[in-house]
Amino acid sequence: MTDTSTAAKQPGSLRVGVQRFGTFLSGMIMPNIPALITWGIFTAFFIADGWTPNEALSTIVGPMIHYLLPILVAYQGGRMIYETRGAVVGAIATFGAIAGSDWIIANFNAALPEGEPELGQIHMFIGAMIMGPLAAWIMKKLDALWEGRIKAGFEMLVNMFSAGIFGFIAAVFAFYVLAPIVNWIMDVLSGAVGWLVENGLLPLTSILIEPAKVFFLNNAINHGVLTPLGLAQADQDGKSVLFLLEANPGVGLGLLLAFSVFGVGAARASAPGAALIQFVGGIHEVYFPYVLMKPALLIAVIAGGMSGVFVNVLFGTGLRGPASPGSIIAVLGQTASDSYLGVILAVVVSAAVTFVVASVILRASRKRDLAAEAAGSDGFADAVARTEANKGKKSSVLSGLAGGAAGAAVATRPIEKVIFACDAGMGSSAMGASVLRNKIKQAGISGVSVTNKAIASLDGSADLVITQAQLTDRARQREQGALHVSVDNFMNSPRYDEVVDLLRAQANGETPAANDPVSTGRPVDAAATGASTTATGSVTTTGALGGGPAPAAEDSVLTRGSVRIHAGSATREQALQEAADILASAGAVTGGYFDAMLAREQTVSTYMGNELAIPHGTNEAKDTILGSALSVVRYDGGVDWDGDAVTFVVGIAGKGDEHLRILSNVAELFSDDDQIARLKAARSPEELYELFQSVNGEDR
Repeated sequence: MTDTSTAAKQPGSLRVGVQRFGTFLSGMIMPNIPALITWGIFTAFFIADGWTPNEALSTIVGPMIHYLLPILVAYQGGRMIYETRGAVVGAIATFGAIAGSDWIIANFNAALPEGEPELGQIHMFIGAMIMGPLAAWIMKKLDALWEGRIKAGFEMLVNMFSAGIFGFIAAVFAFYVLAPIVNWIMDVLSGAVGWLVENGLLPLTSILIEPAKVFFLNNAINHGVLTPLGLAQADQDGKSVLFLLEANPGVGLGLLLAFSVFGVGAARASAPGAALIQFVGGIHEVYFPYVLMKPALLIAVIAGGMSGVFVNVLFGTGLRGPASPGSIIAVLGQTASDSYLGVILAVVVSAAVTFVVASVILRASRKRDLAAEAAGSDGFADAVARTEANKGKKSSVLSGLAGGAAGAAVATRPIEKVIFACDAGMGSSAMGASVLRNKIKQAGISGVSVTNKAIASLDGSADLVITQAQLTDRARQREQGALHVSVDNFMNSPRYDEVVDLLRAQANGETPAANDPVSTGRPVDAAATGASTTATGSVTTTGALGGGPAPAAEDSVLTRGSVRIHAGSATREQALQEAADILASAGAVTGGYFDAMLAREQTVSTYMGNELAIPHGTNEAKDTILGSALSVVRYDGGVDWDGDAVTFVVGIAGKGDEHLRILSNVAELFSDDDQIARLKAARSPEELYELFQSVNGEDR
């Protein structure tokens, strides 16, 4: 186990930090892309050198980019931090930054000698991305100071005036402090870009941008630097080449065409479809696994990116606004009226260069790749999983590639032993095993055991292994001859019904259909290697959870004092801390258990589906567990669990199997929508405790 201070120093932690920062910036920009497109249309049609010049309508262009668009970005950034209240104060504060920048520039221009060129406006996009979230965060902290201390009847008065007064203070701060800082930042960045262009070095940015894309680190560069600078250039010149540095779809097209011709196995089979998604749909992440599968291909995408930038610079091309998503349709839709030839040529050249370089690399390793394919492992599914891990969350497009990676693997042995595996083997896997076991039992299938284990305890004896998507690669290394199924939602994954259908077909002596999602590994979140179909079999409920109705958990596992209800919301880290504190107060864990829980989340989420998370420590943190205990906390305001909405947080610490018995019944409880509604309607911790206790009784 590593503590958080150590983890923060690890390269992976830095990557995750940059990734989250970029995702946050993207979250402010992306919802406002329609407004940027609208501004681009006004610019294309109505400015003096537009397609249909219109003096009256052209007056919309300037105010929209200078005032409306930054305010929208600030509003969205504030909303992400503190909902509407944060959005309002963030927008107010940003207006102070806009006015402050205009005031500085006006004074500068007034002092210029006659005949000297004046400075133009600086559009406060960077200021909005700073001030919007910052003002919202401070407002949230201020509200927390007097929460619960306002006399009844005065809440609205205090809320309105506190936000208004703070908005005033934040606007003044932005006017005098933030505006000059942002003006200086924009001056430095603009100078750096100008220097690169003047010296013909702009194509070198691909050395940074193309690898950053593959590791999902590009958002910080794209939305933090390129978009603000590009919009400033587009306002002045009507277009900007900066919008094309990252969005050029030719790079991915060339790579995927090379795999279509010279690739092998699942990568070659899936490449044509991926090329269509990438080039027309604009989802660039579909080509990232192909690069990760063979890292030497970074040379190909860098070369392709550089060649495209070189052509764009040579022809003086640009887009009117950001092209998002990076589809050829979006790129052409934003292309300036004088840039179509150069932009199209840049896409073609970048695709051709990437194709040629990638083809050389693929042909050089073709014999090894064919040998790996013959041995049953071409590495593509692993590359897809690594790409999802880099992204930090599930992607339906990438999961579709993973499904295709399994090809049409047909089962070759009976499925008699099913194992749910997770990192520690004590939480999510126990609940998933319970849900599947009940489904198999209800289907009347027998002769199949369903147990749960830690991945490190897998011993090669399983016929079918079920894991969260991020853990499938590790499980496959331990159980190379098993069928592997990946799930996102342990409570109600559609994969469970597919597994039951497969077992039913095997029990009836049937051969699964060619499109069977489990036997082929083609579903959105399933991937197969090796594997199975002609099972006979019966279900036994052996293993850690035992068979038959689970006995009631011992009082020491879940106590009344370990059940809480909060009316408000919490961050994931706050919820983890509270769960760890409850478990520590029960004498079940040491003070280091929080770090172990946090490390577990950084590896793979403990979100189970159906508004439930079950945080617990990593397998390496066993020494921090002193006994078995559960904590149950309901957050009526919700918890953002890395993008998933969670209401119930059930913390786990386990020695032996006492906690597993109650977890089995908790799993059954949370797979029932009516029972979840009852849990959410409980009016007190005592009532909630009784509902959780009821899962151990005979009435269930």
